[in-house]
Amino acid sequence: MIGLKTGSFGLMTVGLLTAILSPAVWANPPAPVMAAEPETGELLQPRPVPDGSELEPTAPTLDDWMAQAVAAEPAMITDVQVNSTPAGLSIILVSDQPLSAGASRIEGNALITEIPNVALNLTNEAAAEQLSPAEGIALVQVTSLPDGGVRLAITGTQTAPAITSSPVASGLAFAVAPNVADAAGVAEDAIQLQVTGDAADTGYRVPSAGVTRLETPLLETPASVQVIPRQLFEDRAASDLADALRTAVGVSQFTSSRDLFNNVLIRGFDVSSLALRNGIPETFFTLSPPRSLSNVERLEVLSGPDSIATGKISPGGVVNIVTKQPLSIPFYELSASYGRFNTVEGQVDLSGPLDAENRVRYRLNGSYEYSDTFIDTDDVNIQQATIAPVLSWDISDRTRLNLEGLYLNGEYPLIVGLPARGTILENPSGEIPRDQFLGEPNEDRNDRQIIQMGYDLEHRFSESWSLRHTFRYSNFQDEQIGAFPSALQDDLRTLERFGFLDIFDINNYQATAYATGEFETGSIDHRLVAGVDYVFEDSFYDFEEFEAETIDIFEPDFAGGLGASVGTGSFLNSNEGLGIYLQDQLRFWDDRLILSLGGRVDFVNSASEDRQVSDSQESQSDTAFSPRVGILFQPVDNISLYGSYSRSFQQVTGRSATNDLFSPSRGTQWEIGAKADWLDERLFTTLAFYDLTLSNVLTTDLDNPNFDTQTGEQRSRGVELLTQGEILPNWNVVASYAYTDAEVTVDNDIAVGNRLANVPRHSASLWTTYTIPEGSLAGLGFGLGLFYVGEREADLNNSFEVPSYFRTDAALFYRRDDFDLALNIKNLFDVNYVDSVDDALRVNLADPITFQLSASYRF
Repeated sequence: MIGLKTGSFGLMTVGLLTAILSPAVWANPPAPVMAAEPETGELLQPRPVPDGSELEPTAPTLDDWMAQAVAAEPAMITDVQVNSTPAGLSIILVSDQPLSAGASRIEGNALITEIPNVALNLTNEAAAEQLSPAEGIALVQVTSLPDGGVRLAITGTQTAPAITSSPVASGLAFAVAPNVADAAGVAEDAIQLQVTGDAADTGYRVPSAGVTRLETPLLETPASVQVIPRQLFEDRAASDLADALRTAVGVSQFTSSRDLFNNVLIRGFDVSSLALRNGIPETFFTLSPPRSLSNVERLEVLSGPDSIATGKISPGGVVNIVTKQPLSIPFYELSASYGRFNTVEGQVDLSGPLDAENRVRYRLNGSYEYSDTFIDTDDVNIQQATIAPVLSWDISDRTRLNLEGLYLNGEYPLIVGLPARGTILENPSGEIPRDQFLGEPNEDRNDRQIIQMGYDLEHRFSESWSLRHTFRYSNFQDEQIGAFPSALQDDLRTLERFGFLDIFDINNYQATAYATGEFETGSIDHRLVAGVDYVFEDSFYDFEEFEAETIDIFEPDFAGGLGASVGTGSFLNSNEGLGIYLQDQLRFWDDRLILSLGGRVDFVNSASEDRQVSDSQESQSDTAFSPRVGILFQPVDNISLYGSYSRSFQQVTGRSATNDLFSPSRGTQWEIGAKADWLDERLFTTLAFYDLTLSNVLTTDLDNPNFDTQTGEQRSRGVELLTQGEILPNWNVVASYAYTDAEVTVDNDIAVGNRLANVPRHSASLWTTYTIPEGSLAGLGFGLGLFYVGEREADLNNSFEVPSYFRTDAALFYRRDDFDLALNIKNLFDVNYVDSVDDALRVNLADPITFQLSASYRF
């Protein structure tokens, strides 16, 4: 394939945006079409509200062909969150997809709003009727309508209140202002109901995920998808992305708590080369930081190969990072923490509307972190500051524009681990202290900066059809210098090293455009998504190598520093890709049977140029098709059985002995499983069995040992069990077990049957919290975490084994009104264990017992 040109995609994007952003459409929108009463056919007229404004029903503005589309299946409201605000009241109807409010009317002291095309299925039925939730409000009531839809009635103590509504990612939000002459009491027959928590607190049970670009309930998704909500990693005081994923089933750590990267394995394969941020691909370099989770709302983990929404991807799966978005009500939170090893962190989270109509909203998250780490050497510390602004503008009732940015500036140490001899394996000189440092404290450093900005534009043609277009630019700069281990001498205490300086400057451009729609063909319901993705990245890489003195691993002397330069290099690498995809969910028998069909074609091109050698540019183009098929059957409302087949690809550059370009590696997976909602949909369970194969793996060509061939193969088979949610009121739990049999099945260099590195055969975790709901100790809570990781091999040659470990975490917290106080202890019994192994010279030991005291205040 001839290399793709940025300009060609630019013309496509301009054409698409021209249709959406036409001034004739936004500046002079068409007159609203009034909706008709279902039975009488009469037009619904706008009803006045107390402030004199009018609330008009959301009206379709479809072309004739779209007007024939059949109404979509109803969304599902699973929770009603009511919270007092300085202006009155905030009400959020939590749903598996954004909602739109219908007509509003006043009946006596009540303001009534009807939400069409939605059903009521509350996990806590008491939330449907809340009495006296705020001064001037006597009753908030949510009920189902006989002919479908949901009615929200808000009754004032004296007169009907005024409301404004805005769709949010998880449903529909209302800002309520009571109309009272004074602060006189509440209705005589009102029953006091205490409402705790905040708008972002949804517990551990999250009903749906958007990692597949179809916001589908987990119970109806024929794949292994798990969601880690913010409440969960806040309760655990997770320090970074990898730490937050410790409760995820089938996920193994491939990093350490002081590592610069958030490397993890899913089902035995490294997935750190790509993640999604709000559903849009993000490369390794921008993924690795930030350590802070201050602007992250939740993490969604898709296990197994699925290139439909991502393009090239590890066969293990992908992590979707969902960031915090602007709120329709004022929200301000300050938080700070202090921990062992002089670890301090401060965070700020501000959000709310910027105009009276609530059409423009903002969110600003910022954080600063400093830590000395437990390494016993001066000048080995971490400093990082992040700022993440978001601006949301409802250009019209159907069109929303989000502008989002990220700035990160960090200074990190280079801690490359300790040799296996003296940590995992015996050493005649004894055991290396876990806080030993073997670099150059006066030289070693890693300075990173990320600038990221982009927009997300969505236009809803109707309740059934929408179009989304995104663009994101990321710049990553990194400068690292230090000493790196190269060999351990025969005395098993003298470490040979070399020095290096690496400088990266990477520019990444991501653009997507896709449409989602719902329609019917006969008795079959369809949920369709079709789109195109484009990525371009250029990477400037300069390096220099230095001499470095040897060092005694038991009695290091840091006086040597780095020596003379021994070589330099300068490269320019670029990657470009265009992907076109289509997926459809076909629903039969009242959604009892769901068939998912999808396919994607990717055209990728990579090039590399040695900037110190003229005419050295090399390039490679590949085309890959990735299908996905899934089937799901619900014998009863709360249980589903599913099976799926999916494939993925990753580009492999280079040539064989016959001068043929290498083909992409392919991940292929078969999976069957079962899902269930228990305890009135408070607790969710997934059981999955899978067989995953990675083919076209490079291995030595036995006929031409100086070349590689693509006959290698690796396979992972396993069982995963996950339970997540609420066992009893105020008792949350996440429990998982994974059996992972990951091995080499075909290779010319590695023995067949060898296990993949850092992948335990058995792993399990449990995290649970309980909060006292009432009485003098109301708001006091406790947390307990148990994490078991079995033995695993250190490398593909299986040269030595990494021991298993069992770690215990604990938490004590107090949450009352707008104030939170928590004490978290990790590695409670100070277990000396290994997080991961890079090679025989770089074993990453885990932190000893640590504590963190944190406090936050919302106002």
